[in-house]
Amino acid sequence: MEKVTRRRTISFSFSFSSFFIFFFFLISSNLLFLAGKAAAKFSHEGDNSNNVTALFIFGDSFLDAGNNNYINTSTLDQANFPPYGQTFFGLPTGRFSDGRLISDFIAEYANLPLIPPFLEPGHSQKKLYGVNFASAGAGALVETFQGSVISLRTQLDHYKKVEKLWRRKFGKEESKKRISRAVYLIGIGSNDYLSPFLTNQSLSIPMSQHVDIVIGNLTAFLHEIYKIGGRKFGFLNVPDLGCFPALRVLQPNKESCLRDASRLAEMHNKALSSLLFKIQRQVKGFKFSLFDMNKSLRLRMHHPSKFGFKEGEEACCGTGKWRGVFSCGGKRIVKEYKLCKNPNDYIFWDSLHLTQNTYKQFANLIWNGGHMSDSLVVGPYNINKLFQIP
Repeated sequence: MEKVTRRRTISFSFSFSSFFIFFFFLISSNLLFLAGKAAAKFSHEGDNSNNVTALFIFGDSFLDAGNNNYINTSTLDQANFPPYGQTFFGLPTGRFSDGRLISDFIAEYANLPLIPPFLEPGHSQKKLYGVNFASAGAGALVETFQGSVISLRTQLDHYKKVEKLWRRKFGKEESKKRISRAVYLIGIGSNDYLSPFLTNQSLSIPMSQHVDIVIGNLTAFLHEIYKIGGRKFGFLNVPDLGCFPALRVLQPNKESCLRDASRLAEMHNKALSSLLFKIQRQVKGFKFSLFDMNKSLRLRMHHPSKFGFKEGEEACCGTGKWRGVFSCGGKRIVKEYKLCKNPNDYIFWDSLHLTQNTYKQFANLIWNGGHMSDSLVVGPYNINKLFQIP
């Protein structure tokens, strides 16, 4: 979720060359230490072909682990510069947060390695436990920020390449089993509804029709994954977009949410829930979990202290009212930005994205919740149960 417009001595007496070698060694050692520290948290305990699972991730900036680092796009759609990543990784990774995302926590809870971006060079062995295809700015519609992001349609094409790789690696039958055991985590749609507001345009069709087209594209995507062999799906619905800092600063009365954006999110979420229950009734073996990200976010914004936060509306990183100008890192159109002291106190990291602390709370709900115990997770399963299904 991206666009706001379319577009801070030690003295040694040795030679310069010695200093360079020392400096290079010091930096390299620190980077290796940081990378090893992060990777150690996500080690996978063996590969038992009888119960091995994988995680495939599709979506936008809420789930993008760095695919946009490798495409020709603007910094509006990238987060590969400080202070992004500072809380956990110690360096930017391309994630639109101060640290980890929902998908990173889900992988950890499932005892999987850190799921790599599809476009990240190398790491072919790690990709045998899943792949992250998400792209910041992407939508279910190909037209959403077209040319700057990896659309859901293209993400599906990338997935098909991985499926072919698995067939070559494991053989047809074993690959088919692994595909069916895998969990597919999907968070898409926000940019389809944000883009008209962030580009100062208006919808050319009624809201309901726009939502129908988005849901139609998502339906086609799900049927394609099912046809290939996917059976277990986890979904994030669209958050209350109108109450994001970046949307609130677009209207004269910055004290309230942008009503039309919130309305679109609400319409989408009703349609998404109906779609999933319909597919479940009609398609054999289709299993799903739907997380109400919208309601969960609103609860935290309205009652931040109840969930351990000190600030529920202002972003940690940015400038202007609510720090709603998308300037975090000083690499975008507006260079000025302020950074809070402790991101854990904030729900919003920048004007369009959430902090690691928020994402972790969401991941815990997705993993453990259920429609009988927690109204924020809808469906016969939570993600934990999906991973347990053979």
